[in-house]
Amino acid sequence: MQSIRNVLRLVAILNLAYFFVEFSFALNFGSVSLLADSIDFLEDASINILIFIGLSWTLSARMRLARFLAVLLLVPVVSVVFSVIQELNDPSVPSGKGISFVATGALVINFTCSLLLTKFRKDDQNLVIAAYLSARNDAITNIAIIALGILTIFWPSSVFDIAVGVGIGVLNSNSAIKVWRSAKSVN
Repeated sequence: MQSIRNVLRLVAILNLAYFFVEFSFALNFGSVSLLADSIDFLEDASINILIFIGLSWTLSARMRLARFLAVLLLVPVVSVVFSVIQELNDPSVPSGKGISFVATGALVINFTCSLLLTKFRKDDQNLVIAAYLSARNDAITNIAIIALGILTIFWPSSVFDIAVGVGIGVLNSNSAIKVWRSAKSVN
């Protein structure tokens, strides 16, 4: 059985590695949703590293870390806002096939991370729940990105990409609120 620290280390490495992959494709395809998701990978790597470090901290320090993690969950939201504004000012249709391909790889990574974290999500409640919610949210958004890629193949438009990018922002905002509220009950 893997310890939570080993799982957090592995999840952080997987997230950081796929950040570089997805970020380069997001720039290449001009995709708002892939850019938001790639920034989310970087955020997830950061969250897992911070949780790894924070597990040995005092209760009050873990409470502050939980609140910081809630704020960190909002980083992709900020990137979505800027990306949407940029896309609305200069619309371009991203590669539907490319988006679906990259999002499928992201789904494999996020689903794996979510499964690894599932058994620990109740342990150090808000610290591990932040990591679990990030991985779970990403798996959900990857399914939406795959669907938008398929839609874009048949109906070339940036509307689907923008809509999913905004959806990623909303999902992360909701998770940030959950983590912030759970900071009161740090174990």
